[in-house]
Amino acid sequence: MAGTTQGSPGTPGTPSVLRAMNDRAALDLLLEHGSLSRTRIGKLTGLSKPTASQLLARLEGAGLVVVTGTSEGRPGPGAQLYALNAKVAHAAGLDVNEHRIRAAVADITGTVVGEHELRTGGRTGVGVVRQVTDALDGAVKAAGLTRGDVRRLVIGTPGAFDPATGRLRYASHLPGWHSPTLLTELAAALPMPFEYENDVNLVAVAEQRLGAARGHSDFVLLWNESGIGAALVLGGRLHRGFTGGAGEVGFLPVPGTPLVRQVTKANSGGFQELAGVQAVPRLARDVGIDTPDRPYVAVASDLLARAAKVHRDDSRYEELLDRYAERLATGLAALVAVLDPELIVLSGDVLVAGGEPLRTRLQSELADLAASRPRLALTAVPQAPVLRGALESALATTRDEVFDTSR
Repeated sequence: MAGTTQGSPGTPGTPSVLRAMNDRAALDLLLEHGSLSRTRIGKLTGLSKPTASQLLARLEGAGLVVVTGTSEGRPGPGAQLYALNAKVAHAAGLDVNEHRIRAAVADITGTVVGEHELRTGGRTGVGVVRQVTDALDGAVKAAGLTRGDVRRLVIGTPGAFDPATGRLRYASHLPGWHSPTLLTELAAALPMPFEYENDVNLVAVAEQRLGAARGHSDFVLLWNESGIGAALVLGGRLHRGFTGGAGEVGFLPVPGTPLVRQVTKANSGGFQELAGVQAVPRLARDVGIDTPDRPYVAVASDLLARAAKVHRDDSRYEELLDRYAERLATGLAALVAVLDPELIVLSGDVLVAGGEPLRTRLQSELADLAASRPRLALTAVPQAPVLRGALESALATTRDEVFDTSR
C-alpha cells in the first residue's frame, strides 16, 4: 500500500485549512445575520460547542469579531453575542459620468460610512486623476478615515477599458478619460489597489448580490438612462467580451430605424435611436402629448412616470406605454435569441419610471417577438445602483483577503 505524506499548511484537509474554512463560514454567517451567539453559530455551522468557542476566541483575537452584548428574552443569564468588527477593513467605490463623480466608502459589513459627490462638468484644467482623488478624499473625509484606511477601490465608468490598449472605449462623451496612460497614472496616485468596470456591469453586480437577480446565474440587465446598455451574466459571471464591449446594445442594429454607420463616431446605434431616452418625447408628441425634448432623462422619466400613473384614465399615455414597450422588446428579442436568459432585470431611471405598467407590456410584447420567454423583473436596487455595485465588487475582494485566516 502506497504511503502518504504529511500535507503542507495549505493542503486541503489539513487542520489549518479546515480551521480557515470554519472561520470563513462563521464570518459569512455573521455578515448575513448580524450578531449571533456561540450556540447559534455552532448550530448553523454544525460545529460542537467547544469548537465554536475556540473559533470565536480565535476570530476575536484576530480582531475580526467583537462581543456586542448578551441575548435577552430567555430565562437565566444571557448568552454573549458576537458580530463582525465593522472597522477591520474598508472599501470604496466611484460612479463616474460626464457631469459628476459619486464616491462612497463602506465598512466590511457593507454599511456606507462616507459619501461625496464631485461635480466635474465645469472643472476646466483639472485632470481626471485629480478628480478621482478629490472625489475619493471627500468620501474618506466624510467617513472620518484617510486614504490609507481604504483597502480597495472599484471605479465604474461608461464604456470599458480595452485590456489590450488601456484606452476607454464606447464612451466618447466622457472627457479626459481616454488617455492610454490614465490607468498607470491612477495607479501611481492611489495608495490602494483599484479595479475598473463598466457602470452597467456594476449595476448587475448589485442586482446579483442584493436585488432582483439573487439566486440567478444567468440573466440580462437592461439599463436605460442617458444611453441604453446591458450587462450579461452567464454561469454566474459577467461576460465582458474581447474588448470589454459586451452589452453595448445601444449599437445593436434593429428593425424600425435606419442603419447607423460608424456607430462609435456617432456614439449611437439602432437600438439607441429606436428606444433610447431621446425617443420617448418624440413618441409622446406622436400620441398627442405636448412635451419638451430636454433634458432627455428628466423629460422621459417624467413622461413614463405619469403614464404609469394615469394610463387607465388617459388613452394617450396608454398608447405611449404600448409603443415604447414594443420598441424595447424589439431589441430585447435579439438578445433573447442569442442568450436565452432565465431573467431580464429592468434598471435605470427611465425604465424604473415606467414601473409595473411598462414591465407588464414589455413582458407581453417580448412573448410575441422572442422564441423563449424569460421573466422580466424591475430592479430591486433603485438608489445609486452603479455605486452600490462598485462597493459590492470592492467588498467581495476585500472580504476574501481579510476573512482568510490561513495566511
